[in-house]
Amino acid sequence: MIDKKWIGHELPASELSLDRSRLRFFAKAIGETSSIYTDVDAARAAGYGDLPAPPTFLFAAEMDSGASDLLLQTLEIPIARILHGEQSFCYHLPACAGDRITVRSKVDDIYDKKNGALEFVVKSSRVTNQNDELVAEMRAVIVVRN
Repeated sequence: MIDKKWIGHELPASELSLDRSRLRFFAKAIGETSSIYTDVDAARAAGYGDLPAPPTFLFAAEMDSGASDLLLQTLEIPIARILHGEQSFCYHLPACAGDRITVRSKVDDIYDKKNGALEFVVKSSRVTNQNDELVAEMRAVIVVRN
């Protein structure tokens, strides 16, 4: 069983500079076809300062930082036992190429179902930009099969 002492635990902040090539690559990988994600002129015409981060990019950016791996190590959860349970986003501002984002995450809850056969780790994250403005709030639920 995952120790509930980890509820409230904050992970180290993850920082990432957003560059155009990475945003274009991610847009292509998820099948995004809107030109605002690949063409700077189209993005600016749509009101963005540069190429915006495609949907779900911020979740992937946090994973790339190693924060998710660190969480699993800290909670002593083998990666082979996890399932992606849920994920949600609340966007406040666009994140665009040239921005430097910081993701701060914490464990909000740990609970089990089916007499411990399944455990759930609820993690919330706040994403801010280089001006310390709130860009997004994210929530993820990790399911652990026992």
